[in-house]
Amino acid sequence: MAARQKRPVQSEYVYGNTVREMEPSVRTPREERREYQRQQRVSRAVRRNQEKALQIDLPYVLLLTAAALCALYICIGYLQVQSTITSRIYHIEQLEQELEQLKQENDTLQTRINTNIDLDYIYKVATEELGMVYANKNQVLIYDKTESEYVRQYEDIPGQ
Repeated sequence: MAARQKRPVQSEYVYGNTVREMEPSVRTPREERREYQRQQRVSRAVRRNQEKALQIDLPYVLLLTAAALCALYICIGYLQVQSTITSRIYHIEQLEQELEQLKQENDTLQTRINTNIDLDYIYKVATEELGMVYANKNQVLIYDKTESEYVRQYEDIPGQ
């Protein structure tokens, strides 16, 4: 025996975005009066809005124009300030790059100077040719002045 295929049950579908009324609705006079009053309130509100829209006169238009011009002026000023800030940031970046390059050159030169200094030669010239000697402990005076942050050249040094 061959197997029977079941057919799907067809049901009633409602197509579209509204549902059809199955029975005409019967409104009572009270419901009709309420609907009429609601429509009257809506039409009064619409009428008031239309009257307000018609009240746009010359002073109101001038005020709106002045406000629009002020807003435009502020926007242009903002754009100019933004442009100035952007150009200054770019200039600062260039100066920082230049400073970094100069620091690198300075460090390179300092390293070259430090490697070219022969401390043994300097000690030899100082002691043999110039007759210099290291100071003894009794020749070194420690001076501590707390009154100000600098020392005057001709001021007396206090004794120990």
